[in-house]
Amino acid sequence: MANKISLKDFTFFKDFSNEQANKIAPLAKEEKYAADTLLYQKGHPARSLYLIEEGKVALFMTTEMGTNKPPMQVTVDIITKGETMGWSAVVEPYIYTLAARCLNDTKFISFDAFQLRQLMDEDCALGFKIMQAVAKVISTRLTHTRIILVGERGLSALTDY
Repeated sequence: MANKISLKDFTFFKDFSNEQANKIAPLAKEEKYAADTLLYQKGHPARSLYLIEEGKVALFMTTEMGTNKPPMQVTVDIITKGETMGWSAVVEPYIYTLAARCLNDTKFISFDAFQLRQLMDEDCALGFKIMQAVAKVISTRLTHTRIILVGERGLSALTDY
């Protein structure tokens, strides 16, 4: 189980008060996965919000490259120590929007989606703080996705469809 000190070490929780971190800490559990483990796929129910303690995770999507061309896997982001993934756990419809694969042995602090949403409903101020942190994660991920898209558009100008 994670304690408030370790939670406050994560960017996601940096603006939380000690009281708020203490309230969330009992929901935290540690998980470990080996390299190449597929954690979830796009479209799967979002069961957990994750904080990475050690390791790296690739967030990726599969995209069609045109007629008679095989789909291409596009890495949208690489998540590392101190970062957060799985924001879909608290945003309806609670479905992951990307796939996630461990690039090496990875250690997480995870929060069960149902328990976290329940706590957010019970403590609206805390729920608001969680949603502010989630909005920052989504904004960063959107920026990374835009960079990838611009790169792909440039590449598509060089290839025939």
